[in-house]
Amino acid sequence: MAKPEPIPVFKPCYDEEEVQAVAEVLRSGWIGLGPRTRQFEHAFAGYVEAPFAVATNSATAALHLALKVANVEGHEVITTPMTFVSTNHAILYNNGIPVFADIEPDTLNVDVRSVEELLSPRTRAIVVVHYGGHACDMDAIMELARLRGIPVIEDAAHACGAQYKGKRIGGLGNLTCFSFHAVKNLATGDGGMITCTDPQVAERLDHLRWVGISKDTWRRAGEETRYSWFYGVEDVGFKYHMNDIAAALGLVQLAKLDRTNARRREIVARYNQGFAGLEWLETPVEKPYAHSSWHNYVVKAERRDELIQFLGERGISAGMHYYPNHLYEIYEPYRRPLPVTDRVWRRLVTLPLFPDLTDSQVEHIIETVRSFGAQRLT
Repeated sequence: MAKPEPIPVFKPCYDEEEVQAVAEVLRSGWIGLGPRTRQFEHAFAGYVEAPFAVATNSATAALHLALKVANVEGHEVITTPMTFVSTNHAILYNNGIPVFADIEPDTLNVDVRSVEELLSPRTRAIVVVHYGGHACDMDAIMELARLRGIPVIEDAAHACGAQYKGKRIGGLGNLTCFSFHAVKNLATGDGGMITCTDPQVAERLDHLRWVGISKDTWRRAGEETRYSWFYGVEDVGFKYHMNDIAAALGLVQLAKLDRTNARRREIVARYNQGFAGLEWLETPVEKPYAHSSWHNYVVKAERRDELIQFLGERGISAGMHYYPNHLYEIYEPYRRPLPVTDRVWRRLVTLPLFPDLTDSQVEHIIETVRSFGAQRLT
């Protein structure tokens, strides 16, 4: 009998539409920052109902730029430890001071009460991460920021298509940074986007992502009646722009996003049903104000490492998202007591979740998890 194909934790969902879109760009003769990127920016802004969207080559780049325009240098930035390190690296890139707030034990999002306790005259911004695609308590967070006149920067790397109180993440009025990494809900191989409401901020972001140049190559070569070689340099910018190959993938993926996210939701519902009644395993929540994009399906389990090994031996990959950032050596100077984070992270297990996961694979995962409990925990 043939051995079942291994099941990864994440997998991009592509078909011939993406292949054709990339082929068209290759044949066009223009593969760098150009018309497809502008089209993708416009389409994405429309999707999240934000006035402006600026495409970058990664969410890390987007976060770097968002924090730069927030002028955090030398100031404190309240943030979460439960994230990929690029969220907090971006604070350090800008010579800011990360101040770690504790998290909610159920959503794993930053706890508003902890944020409020940490606010000080030195606080310049609040960074929130919509963990796993579940929106943070944005009304409460934005009110704290409003009262102190500081910006909220949303790390929406997991939250493409997610909603807060019926409004899509990216359209709440904050600087919001998205990821289009290969494993994300909208995958372009790599890429990012910043949405915002201020036209001057959008213009500065546009220049910063293209080494501070006032007019990119496409605008000088493709939009002018004749090539214009001259450009101004208005800022010390970065090489953070998206290219048209990634943007072409993004346009196709964006058109499918609601459908692929709906499939994720179907899988989550089956997982929740299949794991019901397991006292040793806690399934993720979805609060009434949130409509998750379900980037991750993260359970809390007893004997976490044994479960991950048990699944791996049976062809099922599982992960752990994330090792709390304050425990990394680089963040030791900013370490502080975070009792909820320190208690919860040791139980986290990320199970496979992607649109092409078949019903039979989902059942196999459920049966294997339940088998672990029956064999090892009774």
